[in-house]
Amino acid sequence: MSADPEQVGKAFLEYYYGLFGSNRAALASLYQDQSLFTFEGAKCQGPAAIVAKLTSLPFNQAKVATISTDFQPSISGGIIVFVTGQVQTEGESNALKFSQVFHLMPVGSSFVVTNDMFRLNYG
Repeated sequence: MSADPEQVGKAFLEYYYGLFGSNRAALASLYQDQSLFTFEGAKCQGPAAIVAKLTSLPFNQAKVATISTDFQPSISGGIIVFVTGQVQTEGESNALKFSQVFHLMPVGSSFVVTNDMFRLNYG
């Protein structure tokens, strides 16, 4: 039996945004050498480059609130996760709206992120 996309997606997001808010370096274990990440148009590949980008962001702590989530099984056997939300970084009074898409692929009994795209939503 295949994994339930919604159940896996929700558990993944809870884990991912928990680490994003407090320990972005620990996100490295979710990515593999072939993993691709685009942050505001800047592209990088592999755990080291992705974590370097994430840890270079100008804050240490952040709170992420998801507003909407969509989960779909992909034809390649993975799960596509689409998120809209708000991120509030330490010392900032206003939260920033964002959209993020993940493509998760099963590896053993877990999942890795093969694709990750992040955009702030302005306007």
